[in-house]
Amino acid sequence: MNPQIGYLRFIRENLPFLAAGFLLTFLSSFGQTFFIAIFGGEIREVYGLSNGDWGLIYMVGTGASAIVMVFAGGLADRFRARTLGIVVVLMLASACLFMAFNAVAALLPFVIFALRFTGQGMTSHVATVAMSRWFIATRGRALAVAAFGFMLGEATLPLIMVWLKSFIEWRTLWVCFAVFCVLACFVLYRLLRLERTPQSMGETTQASGMNGKHWTRADALRHPLFWAMIPAVMSFSGFGTAFWFHQVHFAEIKGWSHLALVSVFPLGTLALSLSTIGYGWAIDRFGATRLLPVYLIPLVAAFILHWYAPSLVWTALAVVLMGIAGGGQATLLNACWAEFYGTRHIGSIKSAAAALMVLGSAIGPGLSGWLIDEGIGFEVQQLGYAAIFALAAMILIVPTRDARQALATTA
Repeated sequence: MNPQIGYLRFIRENLPFLAAGFLLTFLSSFGQTFFIAIFGGEIREVYGLSNGDWGLIYMVGTGASAIVMVFAGGLADRFRARTLGIVVVLMLASACLFMAFNAVAALLPFVIFALRFTGQGMTSHVATVAMSRWFIATRGRALAVAAFGFMLGEATLPLIMVWLKSFIEWRTLWVCFAVFCVLACFVLYRLLRLERTPQSMGETTQASGMNGKHWTRADALRHPLFWAMIPAVMSFSGFGTAFWFHQVHFAEIKGWSHLALVSVFPLGTLALSLSTIGYGWAIDRFGATRLLPVYLIPLVAAFILHWYAPSLVWTALAVVLMGIAGGGQATLLNACWAEFYGTRHIGSIKSAAAALMVLGSAIGPGLSGWLIDEGIGFEVQQLGYAAIFALAAMILIVPTRDARQALATTA
């Protein structure tokens, strides 16, 4: 069957469930770095913050959200996506109002915590757990379709928000985001009124993992494969976030305008979209374990190119390579947790991984900023990050081979 026809048929037959995942990942944009950073200038001006102050506040708030994710993520195993998803989105709406009406700089870490926990953390967590649990044979494609919500937000919201800020006060925009989240809850309820394989159904709806076992989070945390995946999880979120967070500084040291640098970002989004579709199909065709050790390789090349880049063309190529790797990050890791450890406790297992991912996104901007202040140029740092990506890929080779054997024994 033509893969494109297969995708379209799959989407048509599962539209309500896929649309719910798509909507949740889109809503997560309000808590993502690429979105919050749009308002960084206004936040620094209103509260009288330096770049270092703002970076520290962001790191503290994001780090706190990572800690809470460890405990809150397991709720996805106890409650239906319809119920938990709506509650989380309403909390996200409250966080947007917190940003809009907060007048005290000392409360900003709590504002960032609220946005990062409900947005980047729980909203996307509920979406990926739902896709992993609702779909088994087509899990890769389901995760890919859901990930397009995030991609739509990343591709459209920055330009739209910069335009809207020119004639709408930035705090008013955050009130509008809250209203949008509340309205989205009605859509979610409608989409999931006949939720697929709810938690209350029989245990036969749950897929087992390696060795035919339903792994708990405690089991997974004692398994070496989980920790072998952590360098990949944290390095991608940490250093990828660092690049976007320090994009203005990167443009300055390269001698380009910020607008010129931003103009190549849509190429990365296009590559991310195509890569996500490709990885979704490949996961269903070949399995996640065979793909896991190789998806970081484009990042190695990308960050070497960021270091070298004598012209914007080279950085454009690097951004495309980041998008290609991002397709694996968006689909492959989420599929792996379910494939390796089963779906019965997928929420609590994935929450531990999500917490480490969020922690990485907190450490990356702070660490890179500190290194810049210490005289280690951001341009040179790219080589170190490339080496870390290569090491993270090599660490995965042996554990994933053993996992394939365990899964083959189960089958």
